[in-house]
Parts: sequence; structure tokens; C-alpha cells
Amino acid sequence: MKYILALDQGTTSSRALLFNERAQVVWLEQEEFAQHYPASGWVEHDALEIWETTRRCVDRALRRSGVRAEEIAAVGLTNQRETTILWDRKTGEPLAPAIVWQDRRTADFCEELRRRGEEEMVAGKTGLRLDPYFSATKIRWLLDRIPGARARAERGEIAFGTVDSWLIWQLTGGRRHATDLTNASRTLLCDLRTGQWDDELLQLFDVPKAILPEIVPSSAVIAETDPALWGRAIPIAGVAGDQQAASFGQACFAPGTAKNTYGTGGFLLMNVGTTPRISTQRLLGTALWQRGSLPAEYALEGSVFIAGAVVQWLRDGLKFFSSASEVEELARSVPDNGGVYLVPAFVGLGAPYWDSDARGLLIGLTRATNRAHVARAALEGIAFQCAEVLEAMQRDAHVPLTELRVDGGASRNDLLMQFQADISGVPVIRPANTETTALGAAFLAGLACGVWRDLDELSSLWRVDRVFEPSMSADQKTSLMNQWSRAVGRARNWNQ
Repeated sequence: MKYILALDQGTTSSRALLFNERAQVVWLEQEEFAQHYPASGWVEHDALEIWETTRRCVDRALRRSGVRAEEIAAVGLTNQRETTILWDRKTGEPLAPAIVWQDRRTADFCEELRRRGEEEMVAGKTGLRLDPYFSATKIRWLLDRIPGARARAERGEIAFGTVDSWLIWQLTGGRRHATDLTNASRTLLCDLRTGQWDDELLQLFDVPKAILPEIVPSSAVIAETDPALWGRAIPIAGVAGDQQAASFGQACFAPGTAKNTYGTGGFLLMNVGTTPRISTQRLLGTALWQRGSLPAEYALEGSVFIAGAVVQWLRDGLKFFSSASEVEELARSVPDNGGVYLVPAFVGLGAPYWDSDARGLLIGLTRATNRAHVARAALEGIAFQCAEVLEAMQRDAHVPLTELRVDGGASRNDLLMQFQADISGVPVIRPANTETTALGAAFLAGLACGVWRDLDELSSLWRVDRVFEPSMSADQKTSLMNQWSRAVGRARNWNQ
């Protein structure tokens, strides 16, 4: 029996999963790590903690499962995207805390570039928007504020990477500095059509080319792990950003297929084929994956910044419950939201608004409001945001969606999934294996190493757990969406 080791490095935890040849999870280890909020709108991670938690998860998975390193055919890696790390090429030490994708500290510079009229050029090349979400402005911020960093970067002494590059560097003992196309496409520095770093974009964001990793395919043997880690060199054969990996794990192989991942944020991706699509609805165009020497494939994406994180906030910030799994029971204890709406714009709003200045809003409170109404409003707020993105995506694609495949931790919440189907008006399909992000990384690696033959075989391994059919009347849906829209308007104008 051969196994694939999938490393799923997320925003709040690192995980290691072992998949067998039937694409079943035979072991899973997970470890949370610290979130740091040094200023309003700032979010940071300790890059060394990201690596250490990942390494420990692998160590425990191998020890507790009894799977030997010799039985692992390949490593597949998937990661939180856009999070930005700079490190010393000689020592491997990070120069500063990692700036997380949620961080908004570069909003003013993005606005300055928009005023200068740069957004059309940037969007035309990258498919992205001028927003602090992406890596380029984070790199510039670090280079300008770490003493001596810019001069050292020009001399090639510093490496930049998103989390995939950082982990590849660590896994190979510093011998490989690489990123795959999906992660490169999230930096604002990569031309989607060429799949290469773009000199005009590098100049605009003042990023030295010497710090950048090599761009490689998502499914190909790109390196081997350092034998000192687990006793033998294991091929690293799959790399993709978490949302692209989830699309691959959901078998969204045909143009027009779409998925939504409910993680810290909510991320809808639709496969649009081998030609990049520039959105007219304030969505993103992004690389979906590249398999070996085949042409790259692309997606439209809508990013909701806060999804599952709102449940974490109820747990940790407001102490509503001790476990996130308790939110569904609490929300079900009331028949509806009682007129309460929660707009979780804690770090601004993503698609389709892209409003860095929006802030979280809880509205509609009365003396009858209790914790259950707030919990229900929190879950519904996730679905409302995703429904808005789904509507924009259908306008962009010029075809109606017939289904939405879902995954991520919150997809296990039946109340949320039913409300998502109701408010979106399409069936919501939850697979039997909701670990689709890690599964996508495993699929990409297994294809490159011959564990699986082709996409048809992978499709046969994808199975449905439950279909949530929409049951809400059109009038009720319209009324709820109108109320939600009014709440969003107030969240965007909270300081006026």
C-alpha cells in the first residue's frame, strides 16, 4: 500500500494527513498556532511556528499511524495564500513576523495606486484587484520598514515566499526556493497569461526580482524532502493554494463547475478553462492549477474574508460556547434570526465590495434578542456573503450554476448548508470526504507520481454525502437579501 502525505497549512492551524490509494484519510494530526493582532487591522503569524507545527504534525502522524516513510509515495502541500514571509537565505531565519492575508495595513498605499490610475493595468495582467489582501504591498511594506532589508534584497540575500515557498524551503533544508503557479498568481506580481513574474508589476510595487521564488507547476515532482527529517528523501509532487487545492479535491475539472470552501474565510471558485477570465463583477481571475507541462487552467474567484472565523469570534471573543461545534445547536434553538443581522466585516469586506474601511456590525437588537439569535445571525451572515458572490459569479460566467459543491469545517453545519441552499437558490452538495483541501494536494501529488492514472479515476473517488435542496420561497429570499443589503450598507458607512 502506498500513501500520500498531505500538508494542509491553514490560517489557524497546521495539519498532516495520510491518504491511501482509495483517497481515504487513514490518519490526521492537527495543531493550532497563535494569531497576533499588534494593531487595528493588522494580523501576523510566527513563520517558525508555522513550520514547527507542520513538522510536529508529520512526526506524530508517522509515529501514531505506523506508516513508514518508505511507504509514502509523495508529499502534497496546500497552504493559506497571500501570507507574506521574508527570510535570510543563509540562516533561514525570518526577518519579521509573517503578514497574514487578512492584514489591512497597506490599504492606504492601495488607494494611492488606484488614484494614480494603476488598477486597470494591474487587473488586466493579474486578474486581481489593488487590495491589501495580496502579497505585493506586504512585501513592499516589509522592505521599507526592516532596517537594511531593501539593500539586502537587491543583493539577493533575502528570500520572499508565500507559505508554500517557506515550507518547501524548510522541507528541503533550504535547497529549493519555489512556488507553484496558483500561489504566484495571488501576489500581484505574476502575469496570468505568461505564468511568469512581470517586470512592470515588480517596478510598480518596488519589489526586487532577486527575492522571488521559481514558479513551478502544481502537479509535478519539484523537489525532495531533506532525508534528515523522516529518514528518506520523499518527492514533493503537489503544491497549490488552499482554495485551488479544494477545487481539485472537489473534482471541479470541467469548466463551469464550482465549489465553496468554508474555512476562516469563504472562497467560491468556478473553473473557466484554459483562458484567463477578467471579471466585470468585482471578482478575481486566478490560476486554478497547472498539471505538468499541460496548459494552465483558470478560475473566477470570490473571496469572503470572514466566514468560519465569525464562529471562532463567538467562541473566543464573546465566550458564547466552548466549542465551535456547539454553534449549530444554539442557533437551532430559535426558529429564525429574530430580525438580527451580523455583518462580520472585522477586516473589511471582500468580494464583491472590496471595502477595506467597512467594519463589523450587529443590528436589529431588541429586548427579546438572546445569544441564540446572534449565533443564528452569524451563520446566516456567512451564507448571505457567499450568496452575493455566487450571484456575481453567475453574471460573470453568463451561465447559471446548477449546483454548488461545498467543503471546509463549517460545511459540516447542516443548518448553515440548508440556509445556503435556500438563500442561493441552488442545491448545495457536500461530499462524503470534506477534507477536500488536503485531498486536492494529495490528488495533485499522486497524479505526478503515478498513484492515480488520470482525472477520470480521481472523479470516481469523489462521493456525495448529502444534497441540500433549496426550499425557501422567492418572496422570503428577496426579503431576507434586502434586509442583509441594508445591514451591509450600514457596515460600510459605520463612521458617518
